[in-house]
Amino acid sequence: MVFKRMLGAFGVGAPSVDTVLSTPRIQPGGLLTGEVRLKGGDFDADIEHVTLSLVARVEIEHGDGEGAGVGGFSRAQVSGPFTLRQGEDRVIDFQVPVPWEAPISEIGGQHLNGMALGVRTELAIAKAVDKGDLDMVAVEPLPSQLRILQAFLQLGFQFKSADLEAGHLYGVHQELPFYQEIEFYPPRLAAVGEVEVTFVASPHGLEVVLEADKRAGRHSGDAIGRFTVSHDDAMRTDWPSEIDRWLAGLSQHGHGFGHGGFGHGEHHGDSYGHHQGHHGHHGHHEEHRGGPGLGAVAAAGAAGVVGGLVAGEIVEEIFEGDEEEGGDGDW
Repeated sequence: MVFKRMLGAFGVGAPSVDTVLSTPRIQPGGLLTGEVRLKGGDFDADIEHVTLSLVARVEIEHGDGEGAGVGGFSRAQVSGPFTLRQGEDRVIDFQVPVPWEAPISEIGGQHLNGMALGVRTELAIAKAVDKGDLDMVAVEPLPSQLRILQAFLQLGFQFKSADLEAGHLYGVHQELPFYQEIEFYPPRLAAVGEVEVTFVASPHGLEVVLEADKRAGRHSGDAIGRFTVSHDDAMRTDWPSEIDRWLAGLSQHGHGFGHGGFGHGEHHGDSYGHHQGHHGHHGHHEEHRGGPGLGAVAAAGAAGVVGGLVAGEIVEEIFEGDEEEGGDGDW
């Protein structure tokens, strides 16, 4: 997209902008690097600043319903004031920190259905701001997160979808104004329905929230558990055994962690409250139908996680549709 995006807010003959990412695939806590390429238009332009924003498609409650919007969740000014001369070519290098809580949108090169993340480039000229460039970016899981996702597949779960929900999780320290839910179909004979996994990462470790739909017995409903684990301990934990232990506890005791918590993690009680700002959780739950999934058995490495994953919609179209409906805002 070299210099083809004219800055519409400033009229015919305005400068053009293109952002080229050196790291189109990143991890939470990493650095997004690249360069902003500007080309002067038919007149000198006094640039007030150049700013990059990470943006995402987020599900937002509206009264009794729910819609989707595009929100910026991390902003970095990569240039202060300067004059872009007529016809001038200028390149601005940048390194932008990626939040540790950044949602996962890709595993092993495969896009997660339901996720749309991008980097938006904004130019300010004479108090007007033009969001002149939007580039897709992929966030891959940390090794500690990948181990947990693989464990669900080893237990026979299949990937369903992922999305971002506006709001905060009850009892969890959370920097971003939304959280990600990665949803799995259960094995056919499981006592639980769909299971949702939420990661809240930090430099020190992971807060992991599990929500299971208990579909059988007198203790039907949703069960929620959470635990904290360091990144190092997450790599040493036998996650299939620990998750299976938690699921067995749900069927035996109706709630919580049935056998005393997660091996190397810090146990935070049997169950807890609710999602602050959550929408009451869907109202119904689909049965497992063997739909789009990651495969029943995880192979070693990321390839095992994404085998059979169905690619999502074209993310540019998702962003464009949401911007028309709800606009783009900063959280």
